[in-house]
Parts: sequence; C-alpha cells; structure tokens
Amino acid sequence: MKSVLILIIQAFCVVTVYAQKAPNVLIVIAHPDDETGFAATVYKITHELHGNVDLALITNGEGGYKYSTLAEDYYHLELTDEKVGRENLPRIRKQELMNAGKIIGIRNYFFMDQWDRKYTTDERDPLDTAWDVGLVMVQLRRIMMNVKYDYVFCLLPVPETHGHHKAATMLALQTADQLPDEQKPIVLGVSDSNKDDTVHTTFEQLKDYKETAIDKNAPLFTLDRTTKFGFKKSLDYKVIVNWEIAEHKSQGTMQLAMNRGDFENFWYFKINGNKGIEKTRLLFEELKKVPYPTKTY
Repeated sequence: MKSVLILIIQAFCVVTVYAQKAPNVLIVIAHPDDETGFAATVYKITHELHGNVDLALITNGEGGYKYSTLAEDYYHLELTDEKVGRENLPRIRKQELMNAGKIIGIRNYFFMDQWDRKYTTDERDPLDTAWDVGLVMVQLRRIMMNVKYDYVFCLLPVPETHGHHKAATMLALQTADQLPDEQKPIVLGVSDSNKDDTVHTTFEQLKDYKETAIDKNAPLFTLDRTTKFGFKKSLDYKVIVNWEIAEHKSQGTMQLAMNRGDFENFWYFKINGNKGIEKTRLLFEELKKVPYPTKTY
C-alpha cells in the first residue's frame, strides 16, 4: 500500500511539473506577420514544452498592398494596385499566416476581419474609426472564456509603433481585465532587441492608457534567439524565425527583418497583479533549456 501511495504521489508531481511546462497561450495581434516578433518563444512552447498556442487576428491585412511589389510575380496579381491588393490580400495573407503558423505550431486561428485602413501611429484611428471595437471585445472575451489560457501574448504598445499594434494590445488588456478572476490570463507585451540595444529595453506605460502600465516589481522576461545548439553549435532559434518570416511573401519589408533581433522581451503588465510573476519566471526558466542532444559524428 505504501509503495502504491508513493507511485501516486510521484505521478502527481510529474503531472504538476508538466503542467508548468505546457501552457495554453493566446496571441492577439492586428496584422498577419505581427506574430514574427515572438516566433521563437512560440516555437519552443509548442514543440519543446508541448503547450498549445492559438492566435486571434484583428484585421484582414489588406492595408499591406504598398509592400507587395516582389510578390506580384509570385501571386500573378498586381497587388500594389490598391483595388487589386485590397481585394486579394485578405485571402493571401491569411494563408501566409497559416503557413507560418504551421512552422511555429499554431493550433487554432480566430479571424475578426476588421478593416486594415492605413498605416498610422495613432491608436485612435482603429479604435474610433476603422474597427468595430465592441464586436472585437465580444469575440476576444468569448475566445478567452472558452479556453483557460495561462498567457496572452501581444506586442508592446510603444509610442512609435503602428497604431493598430497599440490598439490590439489595449483591447486584449481590457478584455482580460474584465474576465472572472479564475479565468484571467497573464498578459505579456513583447518587444525585440539586440544584445547591444538599450533603447528597446525601457518602457513604463503608453501615455493616457493606464491599462498598459508595466509592473515595476516584475523582471523583464527574455528569450535568447541566439542560443546555440546542434552539430558544432552551429544552429540557433533565429533559423525558426527566418523560416516563419519567409512565409509572409506578400510583405516585402518583412523579409528585411531576417536575422534581426537577438532577444524576445516579455513585459509583465501591472494589470496582471503580482501572483503571476513567479509563474511567468518558471516558464521562462523552462524556455532557457535546449532539449536537443549534442551528437558527434
């Protein structure tokens, strides 16, 4: 009887540890290709920790037609013509996103098809004009209530970024904050930086939006894309990010992001409260590990 009890306790411990390693994550982004900012982390969660990652996409991506010059021959469409681009890019960019998602392990997609009107750094443009904000928040709430997500990943709403990025993050934060306590995920804002970069490792809050305040008691959680592994330590996680970026062929400027960004930085919002800091720390400790055995030939 004693040995059986020990086995039960051991099994419980294994399940508990595994649960820490296998989180459920929801990505909330404005455009197809925004997920490239945390592609390495998502890959490690789905492939190495065996977690689940879903993705909620707010816009239909039609506003990217200006960057489609090289993709016109690839897709046999004059995508830089605004009418042609707006008509075809929603379909094309969804498929590109799903191709990229297959690489990093996205499980489910939720398309909200809001108007990708234009590039702007003004977050009020989508919030007041282009998007049906009420509908988006209803959809986000339904998604977050249907699955107990441990985390929501979104882009850090720095002042200089696309207004759609800021708006998507604010709606994710507002929706999560309105959930019942037992259903609330930990919301993290993501930015990339290089090893010699200090500009992108300072952020406190987007002015006038208190929901975007960062918890100053929480550390900056970081995943190092340059972690080496494989034969002669010749591989790193930038390989995965490059594969993922390459799928977004309709957006020529995205390809220029290959090999950029050494770190994926995750900022802990104050709105989460203090209880999730240790849980998040444990996740990123697991993400530091590289499971691939070193082989000799």
